[in-house]
Amino acid sequence: MTAAPRLRPASDPVEGESELRTVATGPRIVAAPRIGARALLEGLVAQGVTTIFGYPGGATLPIYDVLREFPIHHVLTRHEQGAAHAADGWSRATGGVGVAMATSGPGAINLVTGLATAMMDSVPMVAITGNVARPFLGRDAFQETDIVGIAMPITKYAAIVMDPDEVPLAIAEAFAIATTGRPGPVLLDFPKDVLQAETSAPLPRPSDLRLPGLLRPVRGDVPEADELVELIASSERPLILAGHGVQIAGASDLLRAVAERAGIPVAHTLLGIGTLDETHPNSVGYAGMHGWMHANKALQHCDLLIGIGGRFDDRITGKTSTFAPHARIVHVDVDRSEIGKNVRTDLGIVADAGDLLTALLRRIPADDPPPARAAWWAQIAEWRQVSEARPWHGSGAWRDGRLSADFVVEQIGEATGHVATLVSDVGQNQMWAARYYGFRRPYAHLSSGGLGTMGYAVPAAMGAALAVPDRETWAITGDGGFQMTMQELGTIVQEQIPVRIAVLNNHKLGMIRQWQEIIYDENYHSSELFGPDLVRLGEAYGLAAFRATKPEEVAPAIAAARAQPGPALIDFHLDEAQNVYPMMLPGKGLSDMVEQARDEDVS
Repeated sequence: MTAAPRLRPASDPVEGESELRTVATGPRIVAAPRIGARALLEGLVAQGVTTIFGYPGGATLPIYDVLREFPIHHVLTRHEQGAAHAADGWSRATGGVGVAMATSGPGAINLVTGLATAMMDSVPMVAITGNVARPFLGRDAFQETDIVGIAMPITKYAAIVMDPDEVPLAIAEAFAIATTGRPGPVLLDFPKDVLQAETSAPLPRPSDLRLPGLLRPVRGDVPEADELVELIASSERPLILAGHGVQIAGASDLLRAVAERAGIPVAHTLLGIGTLDETHPNSVGYAGMHGWMHANKALQHCDLLIGIGGRFDDRITGKTSTFAPHARIVHVDVDRSEIGKNVRTDLGIVADAGDLLTALLRRIPADDPPPARAAWWAQIAEWRQVSEARPWHGSGAWRDGRLSADFVVEQIGEATGHVATLVSDVGQNQMWAARYYGFRRPYAHLSSGGLGTMGYAVPAAMGAALAVPDRETWAITGDGGFQMTMQELGTIVQEQIPVRIAVLNNHKLGMIRQWQEIIYDENYHSSELFGPDLVRLGEAYGLAAFRATKPEEVAPAIAAARAQPGPALIDFHLDEAQNVYPMMLPGKGLSDMVEQARDEDVS
């Protein structure tokens, strides 16, 4: 997030003295005391915050009352969940810290889904909530909830600030906790009277932070790289599995350099998409439950698997006892607790991904050609040729001229040069976006990976678009996920956020319907989805809206949406029976992938 200059009065208060602020209020000039709300906003400005996503309420009105005095743009979302996802999107698009704000009670609770989404995906975020005044805490006052107790399991840290003099320090510590080591969301709760009380506490210096329990990873050279280089040298079929942590560390270029120098193919997790340009010769592509067949084959046949910045979660591994059966597994993660948690680990390295990759570059000779491993590369090329020729890829028309999702996503990729920020929702649309856009850069693919939050795409896309306004931003969503947060169209239009929304509309809860077809013997229940006319809905909000129902209508609709100076929506009517293939069934492994209409062995 771009840092903004911290604005102070002409004469800063001396420590220990109460500050009086001169504030213009129409025709009157009044002396305004430095209250907790002002100290909070000063702290945010000092951290470089320029935008807050929020929804006001009685407990946070002291903040809103003084917000105009500070160089912070407040984006009024239509729901607090939208504020949390928008802050998340801001963070992922920039590598900075997004900020969401909500009032007490239901407002604070509405942040919970967004906080859990950020926590599962290691996204730094700070949530500010108001609460009832201190004398009313614990008395079941109007709109009182223990949001700290609720948020503790789904945040990196949550606390209530009970002393006005603690406000500046609490803000500084929240940002330090959110960004140090493995990132994550932090929630700070402020009783209303704390926000209204005067304080003379100064902004803290870095040495003032009290963080004795904060895990700070050791930075610098990684001695375990010596052993890893030896493993790479002795390997005939090595593979790197790049996770989200590589992008969090800003280490995508380092990963590419290591892969090129060592001659190692690179697959990636869902959140690792974009770490390596998918057209790069070393890129194998997206692996896992709905990943490319050739990427999954590479995982199952490699003799050395180097996982960097990922959790080896079940959507990558499937049945862990059958995962990478021929490989020595190396796991590199900044979080010690992840090493060996999900899969057997032959070498665990607790390190920042960038530090580890830098250490490898120091040890791998730059003047030597990479190992040929001709048989391994030839095998991967053969698998890729078969995989990409499958009937479920690039069909254009699914059947009888009806529209296919893969064709729509490919066309968006072609139109945007594969470099737009693509924010996908959850479900079939998420897998189609991951497989068919063709990502060329990091920080380009934003999605809820760990929690799988439907409704994520639209609010997260508006956060990403505001964070990086010079980059084209698309939200890819299904009609189910879209209807969960479609009220944010009001925010998008009011703020004129240039988000293009592509609704892959199959009038179904598509992934539910697919599971019911394949796993539950076509027992379709509660997966038929009624929705509004999306073009008329967009127009009702004052949004340019278009529809495509045939392959020949796709490119013109995309062009029309991109020609809009502000936001736009496209309603793509898909064949309702199209499924996402391949698919790893629950309880199965990567060697048991299912294809359309039949099982097909990956071994």
